[in-house]
Amino acid sequence: MAQPPVFLKDTKLMDVKLGQLGSWLAMRDFTPSGILGGMRRGYDRYYNKYINVRKGGLGGISMLLAGYIVLSYMWSYSHIKHERRRKYH
Repeated sequence: MAQPPVFLKDTKLMDVKLGQLGSWLAMRDFTPSGILGGMRRGYDRYYNKYINVRKGGLGGISMLLAGYIVLSYMWSYSHIKHERRRKYH
């Protein structure tokens, strides 16, 4: 028996075909509450997948730490770039 069709609004981004991408994006909620809700759902998915597990390892924490290191490097890149050619002698 065939499964019932899934509406385009309910499909995930990875399941959307390239021709349907424009109409799928038009159905998304881009209000501030919709964006905050999407960020909250993403955080909850990350937390439940990597942090809130029974037999957890260092995978989730190390990903957060690596993200923080990359972000802090990007914040201080202009300072590092400025100091790169300075002579110290």
